[in-house]
Amino acid sequence: MLLPCLASAKRAAPAEVEPVIHEGVRYVAPHDDGRHGYIEAWDVQTNKKLWELTVFTNRIDPKLEEDVQWVFVKALSVQDGVLTVTSERGKTYQVDLKTKAITQSDLALSPALEAAAQLHEIPEAIQRAITNGSLAKGYDVSFGVHPFYLRGDFNGDGKIDAAVLVKQRSTGKIGIAIVHDSAKKVTILGAGTAIGNGGDDFQWMDIWQVYSKTRAAKDRAETKVPHVRGDALLVGKSEAASALIYWNGKRYVWFQHGD
Repeated sequence: MLLPCLASAKRAAPAEVEPVIHEGVRYVAPHDDGRHGYIEAWDVQTNKKLWELTVFTNRIDPKLEEDVQWVFVKALSVQDGVLTVTSERGKTYQVDLKTKAITQSDLALSPALEAAAQLHEIPEAIQRAITNGSLAKGYDVSFGVHPFYLRGDFNGDGKIDAAVLVKQRSTGKIGIAIVHDSAKKVTILGAGTAIGNGGDDFQWMDIWQVYSKTRAAKDRAETKVPHVRGDALLVGKSEAASALIYWNGKRYVWFQHGD
């Protein structure tokens, strides 16, 4: 199976985070409701709590199962007066223990600089679209999910297309751009343009892959997937819902694959 059936899946309990001690203060990361990650500072000698600080918050999509969207702190480390907090999603935050200022290391580059740094990995059709095509007007390539682009014959015309994750500059909303015909035609799904239960922001998505036309034909009898003219995109949230995005001859449509 490309993705597990996620209808009844529940996330496992988060692992306990090993506390760290710096200059007589113990820093811990208690597990709360999964909607935010925070740390507490405790005096080692008196065992009294000195302060607590929310490091990150986690947006919950009401359309999806809540518990599988929770994000907890995964690890703590401290060096030179800076506490590094790592989330389960791999994002790192630096907390200045004197000022309590928080910085996120993966926000250091602007989207434009980030795209430029990884431009050599982007297919030629996508490069043309983001340089002088319709994507250039309001979207940046998003590298939040790996891989950030996929290839397949998505409209069934016998030519290989590209699907790339994008971010709408004006809103920050995440979505997918499907680039056809050597970048002459681009379709935006999400990133401000709603489609099915996916809505207009795919920030919830952390897994996607090509669901081939051949695979769809084999699975149709058992999983009741629709007839597809080309390859489909299987998009999902880990241990939650998944869906197929496919071309029906006129437009891309959404088919709920798991709840």
